[in-house]
Amino acid sequence: MDVPLYLEPRLSPRLASLVRSGQLLHMLVGGLGSPLNLVLPEQITDNLARFRNVYREHRLGGEVFFAHKANRSSALIRQLAAVGGAVEVASLGELQHALGAGFTPDRIMATGPKNPEFLWLAARTAVVVHVDSPAELEELAALVHRFRLPRVRILLRLSWFTAPGVKVLTRQSRFGSPVMELDGLLKGVERHGDAVELIGVGYHLDTTSLTEKAVALEGCLQAMDLCRARGLQPRVIDIGGGFGANYLADGGQWERYTTELTNAVLGRRPPLTWRQHGYGLRNESGTLRGALGLYPAYRPVAGERYLGALLSSQAPSLRGRLATLLLESLYDLYTEPGRALTDQCGLTLARVLEVRRTEAGEHLVRLAANADDIGLEEHGVLMDPLLIPPGEGHVPAASEPLGAYLAGNLCLEADMITRRMVFLPRPPVPGDLLAFANTAGYCMDFSADHAQRQPVARKVAVWQDAGSWRWCLDEQYWPITNNGGVHEV
Repeated sequence: MDVPLYLEPRLSPRLASLVRSGQLLHMLVGGLGSPLNLVLPEQITDNLARFRNVYREHRLGGEVFFAHKANRSSALIRQLAAVGGAVEVASLGELQHALGAGFTPDRIMATGPKNPEFLWLAARTAVVVHVDSPAELEELAALVHRFRLPRVRILLRLSWFTAPGVKVLTRQSRFGSPVMELDGLLKGVERHGDAVELIGVGYHLDTTSLTEKAVALEGCLQAMDLCRARGLQPRVIDIGGGFGANYLADGGQWERYTTELTNAVLGRRPPLTWRQHGYGLRNESGTLRGALGLYPAYRPVAGERYLGALLSSQAPSLRGRLATLLLESLYDLYTEPGRALTDQCGLTLARVLEVRRTEAGEHLVRLAANADDIGLEEHGVLMDPLLIPPGEGHVPAASEPLGAYLAGNLCLEADMITRRMVFLPRPPVPGDLLAFANTAGYCMDFSADHAQRQPVARKVAVWQDAGSWRWCLDEQYWPITNNGGVHEV
C-alpha cells in the first residue's frame, strides 16, 4: 500500500481529553444510540473571550453575535446567554429559541430572509433587525404602524462594494441591497422615521478573501458618511461572519493530500476517491480542468486571528488601518461568527457496523449514521475520523493502516460519508466508534433529517468538573451549579 495520506484533526486540550475518554464515549453511544453529537459549552465561552480580546487590542466597542444557524444546540446558546454573549438569529424558530435561552432583546439581532411572523416578533420584542431589502423595510414599517409598536432599531445590509482605483469587486450575493442603491434605502428610512431608527450598516460575504472584506468594510465606512450627511446618526458597522476555523493539525499533510489528489485525477497515481470523484477537478485529455471545491481545512489565520488580520489591514483607498478608521469615527463593530465560535465545540460519534471489500478490492466501512448526520464533506471539509475501540483487550492484533471509504446507513448509492479514501491506523471492526472532531459548526445538525426513518443524532452536553467528565442531554443543560439530569463519569 502507498504511504497513508493522513489528514489529522486539530484538537484543543479539552476536546483531546474527551476523545481519550473512550469508556465514556462508548457508554454514551450504548445508551443514546448512533450517531450521537456531543457539545462542549465551556469551549464556546473560551472562543467568545478570544474574539473579545481582539476588540480590546484594537480599542473597539461593539458586540460579538453568535450565528445561531451554525448549531441548534440549546446548551451552547444558554451558555452564551449566561456569560453575557449575544446571538444572531435567522428565523422565527431561532428567535424563539434565543429568547427562551435567556437572551434579552438588546443582545439579539435578526438577520436573513424574514417572513411576517419573524418580523413581527422581532419588532414586538425590540431586537435589532438587519434589513435585507427595500421591500423588507416597507413590511417592517407597516407592522410597526399596524400594531402600534415602538420604533425598531435597524441596520441596512449592503452588497456589491467596489474600491475606487483598486481592481477588487466583492462577489455578488443574493442577500443585501447593492450599495449604489443606498440613496433609495435612506429615503425609505427617512419616510418611516417614526417606525425605524437606523443604527448602522453592514455586510456578510461568502468568501475567505481578506481583500474583498476590506473593500466591503471601507464601503460601509463611506456609507456611514452618506448617512450622517443626511442628518442620520448611525453608530454601528456589522461585518458579518466568515472568520473560519482551522480543522487540521498539520499544513504539510494538507499540501501533500491536495497534490496527490491532483495526480490521482490526472491518472498519475491510483485513485484516492470513490468512483474517481474529483471535488471539482476533472481530467480532460490529460489536462486538469475545474477548481478544487474544498474548504481550506488548514487555516492558521482563522477565527479571531482572521478578525485581527482584517482590522489590521490598510483600507484599500482611504488612509489608515481599518481598525483606526473605525476608532476615529467612534463606530461600534458588530461581528457574527458561527463556525469560528463553535470551533472545537463538538464531536460526532458513529458506530462501525460492517467492513467489507468491494469487487474492485476497496475497503468499505458502513456506519450507523449517514452523510446528513456528519456533514463534513457537504461543507467541503476533509479530515480524518478518530478510531475509538470499545476498550483494552478489544483491539485486533493487526496494526497496519487501512485506506477505506466510509458509507452511511441510507439505501442510496450517494450516501457516502467520505468520498475520500480515509486512512485509519488499523482495520476497524464492528463495535468500534469513529469520532468526527470539530463538527459543531454547520457539520453536526445543519442538514440532519429523518430520511428512511433513520434516527437523527441525539445531542449531549459534556463538561469537566473537578477532573471528571459530566454530561446531560443537550435540552436539559442550564449553566447553573445544580443541573437537573446531570451524570458524572
